[in-house]
Amino acid sequence: MAEEQVAVIVKFFAKPSVAALEVTNGTIIKGDLLKYKGHTTDFTEEITSMEIDNQPVDEVKAGDLVGVKVKERVREGDKVYKVSE
Repeated sequence: MAEEQVAVIVKFFAKPSVAALEVTNGTIIKGDLLKYKGHTTDFTEEITSMEIDNQPVDEVKAGDLVGVKVKERVREGDKVYKVSE
């Protein structure tokens, strides 16, 4: 399994359990498998929901700031990797 860093966490919203990602490299498409990695963070999850400015989107590219639903807590500065076969 190859991992490529695609984003970094800029903020986490606990109540809706949403992570704000800044896409730094490549593209992220709904359905991609992302790995969240940091000092105390380490889990992998498929993207089921992404939004930019409260509007659902299916694909984001480098430079975008996007909200992604996550199952666990993430922290500012955590790295986000796209996992591919």
